[in-house]
Amino acid sequence: MAAIIGNALPNMPWQDKPADYNGVVWRDTRNPIIGWNPIKAASRIFNSAVIPYEDGYVGIFRADHKMGMPCIHLGRSKDGLSWDIEEEPIVWKDETGADYQPNYAYDPRLVKIEDTYYIVWCTDFGGAALGLGKTKDFKEFIRLENPYIPFNRNGVLFPRKVGGNYILLSRPSDSGHTPFGDIFLSQSPDLVYWGKHRKVMTKAAAGWWQDVKIGGGPVPIETDEGWLIFYHGVVGTCNGLVYSMGAALLDLECPSKVLYRTRDYLLTPETQYEAVGFVPNVVFPCATLQDAATGRIAIYYGAADSYVAVAYAQLDELVAYIKANSALAPGDEKEYR
Repeated sequence: MAAIIGNALPNMPWQDKPADYNGVVWRDTRNPIIGWNPIKAASRIFNSAVIPYEDGYVGIFRADHKMGMPCIHLGRSKDGLSWDIEEEPIVWKDETGADYQPNYAYDPRLVKIEDTYYIVWCTDFGGAALGLGKTKDFKEFIRLENPYIPFNRNGVLFPRKVGGNYILLSRPSDSGHTPFGDIFLSQSPDLVYWGKHRKVMTKAAAGWWQDVKIGGGPVPIETDEGWLIFYHGVVGTCNGLVYSMGAALLDLECPSKVLYRTRDYLLTPETQYEAVGFVPNVVFPCATLQDAATGRIAIYYGAADSYVAVAYAQLDELVAYIKANSALAPGDEKEYR
């Protein structure tokens, strides 16, 4: 039986899989958990990240303000489903204490490494690039050096060091909507200097559900079968782009090595809140909660660039499915050096 390496989380959101459902990832019937106009300043909140904290949860939320710019806001919840989101964006200081606010900020990821919480997001740095910051208490937020030069998106930190280094997934991009993209991995001894770059996964050949680009999603989950990652894949259709969700298992000690990768998508836009919105046909995973005692996983995802929704999976069933339906052919996976 596959096992999550981590802590028990007995109060995490959960619904059992419907008896007549055949997939390995299923939606919460209460979706979307965050809808239109959730706070005064913002019309939409989506593509956001959550994590257990104290006796509940905190979240870092992408909020697209009504003047058109995205910002990230702090939110708190007792149950991981009903959220109290602060009206004002997070205020950042640099390491000297000086004001250091991003021009824009979107698609955050949130991870705890040792005793510190780190946030990675897409920021303006002469174009789209990765921003990086930290907090210990969700009251003071310190911005660190940007990891890379432009253009880059979808930064995802691993929850622990591997081989003594921090590990960061990213998706090099361009200044626009990026009609291409593969997932890369980089290492750092100090979160400042990044190197040992490796290509992890490539987009698929024409015709696949991930043939335009792929990008990292939630923080990798450590299991005894490898690092479990969820990612988004994009396909072009006659009606525009469609974003779906897949998964892969990476080697624990060499996470640039893909062990298994789903041939078929796990979740694709099917419901009204995924297919209809500000940007139609988007399922964009950004965070998970998991219970090591039961193997339960809750997956938070942005829907149609308009909503926050939740889906669920059971680790044993998911790992068995990934292995049985793995097809490395879409990206011809190997360890790139």
